[in-house]
Amino acid sequence: MVGTLINFAAIVVGGFIGLAFRSKFPNNIRIIVFQAMGLFTLFLGVSMALKMNEILLAIFALILGGITGELLRLETRMNGLGETIKRRIKFGDARFTEGLVTAFLMFCMGSMTILGSLEEGMGNYPRLLMAKSLMDGISAIALTAAFGSGVIFAAIPLLIYQGALTLLARYFGHALPESIVSEISGVGGVLLIGLGLTILEVKAIKVLNLLPALVFIVVLVILFGKYI
Repeated sequence: MVGTLINFAAIVVGGFIGLAFRSKFPNNIRIIVFQAMGLFTLFLGVSMALKMNEILLAIFALILGGITGELLRLETRMNGLGETIKRRIKFGDARFTEGLVTAFLMFCMGSMTILGSLEEGMGNYPRLLMAKSLMDGISAIALTAAFGSGVIFAAIPLLIYQGALTLLARYFGHALPESIVSEISGVGGVLLIGLGLTILEVKAIKVLNLLPALVFIVVLVILFGKYI
């Protein structure tokens, strides 16, 4: 899990750098940084989503995932967790929870998270996760300047999520078809589009409630992929 640990450290370091310079950014600079991150998230999401092949299955996965997320109230629970952490550590950052959720989705929904975890878990040098660490560290600077300290704490769920993927890949990675990996990345791209629209304040999308779609797309591809 060397790649994941380096990724974790890069986000923390980048976050503290962004936090140090946050107060020095004029409001108009913060707004433009915010908009730049939103546009980049849209671009990344579209580029990932266009690579999916099983569009019909992806639609069903998003619908089933959304219903499941709503029933489980994932977004409400995550926001509650963020507010609890904020109170416990006594941070006065008004956008703490928003920064935590936004950063987690940006750092964890990309194809490099899945492919990089597979690469390292299957015993190869973590080339993709090293590149991702550099990108996430730079993004953490901009995100922390826009959202505040919640971005730094997003490194914790990333460590758990990405680390779990790496360990799963260690035992099951060789049996995972490339088609499933590409569809997971494609659905993740759709989620990033929703995140980009939320960041740009075009429309507030409950992206967290759509996260179960990543599980449903695996199940649907296994069950029906060969028939479509």
